Amino acid sequence: MKVHQILQTKGSDVATVLATASIEDAVGQLGGRRIGALIVVDETDKLVGILSERDVVKAMAQKGMDLSGSHVRDLMTSEVQTCKPSDDVNAVMARMTAGRFRHVPVLENGKLAGVISIGDAVKARMEELEHEREALEHYIVSG
Repeated sequence: MKVHQILQTKGSDVATVLATASIEDAVGQLGGRRIGALIVVDETDKLVGILSERDVVKAMAQKGMDLSGSHVRDLMTSEVQTCKPSDDVNAVMARMTAGRFRHVPVLENGKLAGVISIGDAVKARMEELEHEREALEHYIVSG
């Protein structure tokens, strides 16, 4: 299965935030949208980082509970692993597991085409395995 197949199902909506936005605004967006990460962009919509719940918790552990006055650029991860729509989902899932991150922006020709999470990848893999099981069962029964 390819990444673009996941995006066809879940859509290509990407929750973004500017690097200059306040942490309060970013956390409000995370909570309000019930998501685990925001893709950080600059004023031209170019990917510059990712801000995850883990980044916020790490900052709280280091700086204390009060992050007021902080901006997204202060807490975000700037070295972001990305993938392409044509990438194999299993390979992307292996990179996510090895790198211990849960969200991967999808870039097509340098532009954001979507984002997939480890949950999206696992769900897609489970559906793929179920289809294979059904096909094998049909083969056995009709064989």
